[in-house]
Amino acid sequence: MSILDLLQLRRYLAKEMSVTRILPTRSSLRNRIRQPLRRPYAALESAASSHIPAYYDALFRAYGPQHWWPGRTRFEVIVGAILTQNTSWSNVERATASLRREQLLSPAAIEQVPLVRLARLIRSSGYFRQKARKLKAFVGYLRERHAGSLTKLFATPTPELREQLLAVHGIGPETADSILLYAGRHPVFVVDAYTRRMLERHGLANAKQTYQEIQELFQRNLPQDPALFNEYHALIVHNGKHFCGKRQPDCAQCPLRPFLPSGSEVRP
Repeated sequence: MSILDLLQLRRYLAKEMSVTRILPTRSSLRNRIRQPLRRPYAALESAASSHIPAYYDALFRAYGPQHWWPGRTRFEVIVGAILTQNTSWSNVERATASLRREQLLSPAAIEQVPLVRLARLIRSSGYFRQKARKLKAFVGYLRERHAGSLTKLFATPTPELREQLLAVHGIGPETADSILLYAGRHPVFVVDAYTRRMLERHGLANAKQTYQEIQELFQRNLPQDPALFNEYHALIVHNGKHFCGKRQPDCAQCPLRPFLPSGSEVRP
């Protein structure tokens, strides 16, 4: 079954996150994050046009739905997207549990809690002082630009909202796109280290390509559906953790092994 078949039958959809009342967006193929770049990577992009959908099919057959992102509310997803910078998800879960225990998982609570106390509660996430300031910066932006409303926030057109998020202290492209996709269900593809590593090892990208250029490989070659982008990114992360590690990849057992260029297989 192809990716288009999966899209039509909706079988690829992840189960609803425990997040509720997520505002759907009204996007179309014309609603791009930015206009396509004109870069000297035509050969790579040509290969990507067939491989990007095929990789999804292979990963979904191997692993099934990933039910990601784990979060009870949209705001909890946003907090997790900020806290997960440069740390493991297990550390984020501990920090989030601390905030939940103290009833601080709301924009108003984060804005009102003293910075020192907030930093102490999220200590397990690492770089906790910086991340406390980032959380404060986000809720301040939310109040000033959107009256503290996540519904108003996510009703903003995707390109405009992405630009706003990138202007907030401590929010870079990956964090902004995680917020857009996982909390707001905007159709943007999240690019992380696992994504880049997979593409580079398969000859579909190189180290010189920017975040946006890699993002556009997915957004140009897939239906513009946030549920699909959600599932695909989660599958890439799962595969990266189990087979496509940074130092000890296990290409022989990887579901994407048939797509590897000749001679590039790495064994543990």
